[in-house]
Amino acid sequence: MHATIDIGNTYAKIGFFEENKLLEVHRSLEISKIEELILLNKVKSVIISSVTKSHSELEAIFCKIAINKLFLSPETPVPIKKHYETPQTLGADRLAGAVGANFLFPNQNVLIIDMGTAIKYDYVSKVGAFEGGIISLGMRIRFEALHTFTKRLPLVEAEGIPDLIGKNTKTCIQSGVINAIIAEANGMIENYLKLGNCQVILCGGDASFFESQIKKPTFTVNLTSETNQVVPNTIFSIQNIPNLTLIGLNRILQYNVEKN
Repeated sequence: MHATIDIGNTYAKIGFFEENKLLEVHRSLEISKIEELILLNKVKSVIISSVTKSHSELEAIFCKIAINKLFLSPETPVPIKKHYETPQTLGADRLAGAVGANFLFPNQNVLIIDMGTAIKYDYVSKVGAFEGGIISLGMRIRFEALHTFTKRLPLVEAEGIPDLIGKNTKTCIQSGVINAIIAEANGMIENYLKLGNCQVILCGGDASFFESQIKKPTFTVNLTSETNQVVPNTIFSIQNIPNLTLIGLNRILQYNVEKN
């Protein structure tokens, strides 16, 4: 059995795999609980990823775990190409998500929309390369920014998908934040489709909240001006894959085990 650990700002999550099969996931864990779970599940090897902690910090935290450990870093061999100008600054979560997307949908263009603290749009081309993407503000940051950088706007939270037209300050803020994210995501999908057909993956903590508002697969046709030939423009599908990062980490771990 293998384990994949993804450490966030406050909590961690861990997935247990047999080969490519995800057996179970534990979320919102304190780091101190991870060692107990690894010992309980008789893990043979583990990959550890964090966007907040350095390699030395991770080594110190997990020094007592006496199994094969792989700490994901910019130097870690991965089974995809990186067409990214600054690979040293590429977040471990973005890289793992890209590997997971390429593993699940090989030979396809994939757009990953990771809706968390930040909203990240990452593009993996059908040749198996991370091409880059977009980093935007997440929902909570937008609510907090409106409250922090104005004198009178209150701090509000999401309460479902709001009407377009707010009728008071609270609902105006909710509409402004949530409907703006919906418009942004749908607009980004349209823009990325101009690069060619692609699979769209939703993930991240807010993905389920927005899933019903993201455009579903469509099929449209255009007539070329010269031949009147029908040219299809399709999306393969849109899927919410909440464990994409863990799946990608498992693939990176397997790849490095195979190399050795």
